[in-house]
Amino acid sequence: MLTGIHHIQLAAPRACKAQARKFYGELLGLLEIEKPPELKKRGGVWFEFGNGQQLHIGIQENFSPAAKAHPAFAVAGLAALREKLNAAGYATQDDDLFIGYHRFYAHDPFGNRIEFVEPLEGNM
Repeated sequence: MLTGIHHIQLAAPRACKAQARKFYGELLGLLEIEKPPELKKRGGVWFEFGNGQQLHIGIQENFSPAAKAHPAFAVAGLAALREKLNAAGYATQDDDLFIGYHRFYAHDPFGNRIEFVEPLEGNM
């Protein structure tokens, strides 16, 4: 049976590595990890959250960003992250429809929709 999520894969266009490293690595603070040798030739870049869960940025020919489908990343310090994203030129959009959580959406450098959530106090 299922025991958790090993990784999430998001698609990106060719030559995405530098932008992915800047956004997911530098801005969001994920640790870049080495891809297995047999998968390196496919391109893209992998990151880890520090708890074993991974985010894979994979190359997709004729890339089109995900408009509705998206990952939701749990955050400690949502307001500070919003400020950091806004300062780096990434617009954020509030959404208060998820009861028990503060959340907002942003788009990665490739246009993929990303959700960021933080539980309200007392909902942890």
